[in-house]
Amino acid sequence: MLTPTPLEELLDLAADVIGRDRRTLPAGAAGSPFITLGGGLAQAVRLQARAGRQLGLAVDLAQLLGPAPLADVLARAVPVPAAVPGPPAGAGAVRALLPGQRAALAAERAAGAGAVCRVLSAELAGPLDAGALRRVLAAVGARHEGLRTVFADAPHGPVRRVLAACTPPLVTLEAAGAGGGGDPVAAVHGYLAARARQLVGRPGRPPLVFALSRLAGGAHLLSFVYHDAVADSWSAALLWQELLADYDRAVHRRPLVRGLRPGPDTAGRAVVAARPGGLRAADERDERAERAERLRGFPAAVDLAEGAPRPAVFDVRGERLHVGLDVRLRDAADATARRAGVPHTTVLLAAWALAVGRRAGLERLLVGCEVPRRATAALLGTLAPCSATVPVGCELEGGVDYFLRGVACAFSEALGCADLDTDGLARELGVRPDRSRPVLTPVTFAARDELLPARAWAGDLSARFHHGHAGAVTADAALTVLRWREDPLLRLEFAPAVLSRTRAVRLAGELRGALAALTAASPHTPVEDLLPAPAGARDLALPLS
Repeated sequence: MLTPTPLEELLDLAADVIGRDRRTLPAGAAGSPFITLGGGLAQAVRLQARAGRQLGLAVDLAQLLGPAPLADVLARAVPVPAAVPGPPAGAGAVRALLPGQRAALAAERAAGAGAVCRVLSAELAGPLDAGALRRVLAAVGARHEGLRTVFADAPHGPVRRVLAACTPPLVTLEAAGAGGGGDPVAAVHGYLAARARQLVGRPGRPPLVFALSRLAGGAHLLSFVYHDAVADSWSAALLWQELLADYDRAVHRRPLVRGLRPGPDTAGRAVVAARPGGLRAADERDERAERAERLRGFPAAVDLAEGAPRPAVFDVRGERLHVGLDVRLRDAADATARRAGVPHTTVLLAAWALAVGRRAGLERLLVGCEVPRRATAALLGTLAPCSATVPVGCELEGGVDYFLRGVACAFSEALGCADLDTDGLARELGVRPDRSRPVLTPVTFAARDELLPARAWAGDLSARFHHGHAGAVTADAALTVLRWREDPLLRLEFAPAVLSRTRAVRLAGELRGALAALTAASPHTPVEDLLPAPAGARDLALPLS
């Protein structure tokens, strides 16, 4: 029997990740890019991580999501360099902050705990074994350093320490589900948001908590409340996957997983080792300059305030709207994505850029997109704040399919610069700091529908996930894809100091209209003919130098 080549092994992994037949994928991969074969960002990250873990090969994530045929990209894979072990850090040893932690703690100092508190809940139907749940929390806490990390002030700034043992706390909320306009989940989330400081601000303890609330009909709501310095959206989804899998083991009297997962320090050293030659400061400056050159001519700010004065300091207080889509529009978006050869999330990002661009009277704009910086198998299973928001240059021009492919390529280019410092990029573009607005990305987009299914099962429990809102925003307007396959749902978060609720509702309607127009048009229909500029829209962009 012939030994498979590295390319054949990588193609087998790709088929497994995207759910394709291993026998037929190589023919498609010879001429089609990953995204047209059914792959998206989440699948690309998993393929990259599995290639490193199982085959010892490094696959470039940006190329994987680019226009090159999948076989060509996989053929460029190189051996992963051996990680250079760092000095072991004992329990309680002082460690430097991770980049994401530094930003989160600075945001808390500037705007309070509500600005950095996140909530991801599971609505649990079925009999709940409280003892099994506590055993599971102890097991996941022992596995992940991130759940045992505490932060403290030091003479040269905040530091972190990892406790030797610390089970995530579980608190019971007796009456939190009352009120909320008849929505008990919304009532619990409102209760948790109002008490964010007490829940995640206990000195000497990790800034996180699990809250258990009883709902009608014997159901429960289990909420993971956490600080941005603990986890990002990928980490929160990872935690829920592990927690439910462990709960299933616990109620069936099977052993729980006890192995320690790589901490962010170990995983971070693996990332550095995986870069050819390492990313030196000079290399980063060169990449930042190249990225800045590509973004020149895009607006430095997209102002949705429509002429109203902005607060002198960006007001993080925020509100949200849920934007539901019917299945016909979802199916039309999927069909358009297949035709254009892009993921469905690109169609949604393009519709969002089109709606915002028409509202602001722009033909090109930057949209900040959330991407996971998890370049290795170690980081894939690490609970830490590893995400970044990168500026994606969206040009509203050409035919529909040309426009969609252009947005996909712009996203791929931005993904390749996810490790670059955004503030440094802004300085490279000549954008001065402005406390009244987010730098470069006042409008953002995030696709989280692939991180968790709409429903999951553990033992006799079924879990339906709900994303909470702690009452704060980091952008003027942020669109998030929460669910797609089942009961498609988007969320629009906005800063009322910039965008009134009436205007936010109008913008949500314009988003639906843009998506409907994109999916109903022929491939060659000019994008500028799809939608008229909204009444009262004006060009409020500040051009980059």
